[in-house]
Amino acid sequence: MGLFEKLGLKKKETLEQGVEKSRAGILNKLGKAFVGKDTVDDETLDELEEILITSDVGVKTTIEIIKRIEKRVARDKFVGQAELQALLREEIVTLLQENTADKPAAFDAPLPNKPHVVLIVGVNGVGKTTTIGKLSYMYKAAGKNVLLGAADTFRAAAVDQLKIWSERAGVPIIEQGQNADPAAVAFDTTAAAKSRGSDIALIDTAGRLHNKKALMDELSKIKRVMSKVVEGAPHEVILVLDASTGQNAMQQAKAFTQAVDITGLALTKLDGTAKGGIVIGISHELNVPVKYIGLGEKIEDLQVFDKKAFVNALFGE
Repeated sequence: MGLFEKLGLKKKETLEQGVEKSRAGILNKLGKAFVGKDTVDDETLDELEEILITSDVGVKTTIEIIKRIEKRVARDKFVGQAELQALLREEIVTLLQENTADKPAAFDAPLPNKPHVVLIVGVNGVGKTTTIGKLSYMYKAAGKNVLLGAADTFRAAAVDQLKIWSERAGVPIIEQGQNADPAAVAFDTTAAAKSRGSDIALIDTAGRLHNKKALMDELSKIKRVMSKVVEGAPHEVILVLDASTGQNAMQQAKAFTQAVDITGLALTKLDGTAKGGIVIGISHELNVPVKYIGLGEKIEDLQVFDKKAFVNALFGE
């Protein structure tokens, strides 16, 4: 039995419990829409389209899913609710496969760089600092040498919050206090990660999006100084979004991806919302892979995103 099985951090029931509100809403809508029906006709597809849109999958992604299902139904002559749900799961998984790795990279998987430098971005209130704390804990639990960087020096108490998480996770942190130069903190964190032989450095950034140019200028400066210490740094830029805000999260994601080269997404607070479909819509519409999902408040309630497991949990196997 491996580390994560012993700790119980990646159990199937954790994921199912985390999307319970979303699944209950979707399955209830599907049940009402298909009661008494034994064929998949235009009316059924129209109802399915409405269900997906009202589950925050998004209009653009929903239309693509319906198009794919229409082709399959016409070709394979699927009938009945059970077949349609299976078909729905298959097509959504295929859709997600088109912009993300086929196999999710577990926390204990080898990292492509040493140190592997990750920049975390996102507006205030989405759970950015909490996500960094959970990531540090999960990577440490997987045997990685982790270092945190408190480069969100703009918001009051942001540095203090990350220090608390570093203590909870038992990982070191580089910080210079509020109002310090974020680029200087990022530089020092990258340099320290290199000199200490850290496996991964997770660097927090200011959670504001007052205008795209200011955001681009600040992050460009941070990237520039880090790359002087470690070639190619940052190797990842992860955008944290609050799944419970639904289409508002989509708008935030669009704004950030237009200003910053985002390589992956982390969706938080899935356990407290019925809007879990937003995970599918954001990943597809922005063509950016979802890397992590938050499923609760505990420090271990963070999982590497497994598209097939997620879709099965959301739509019922």
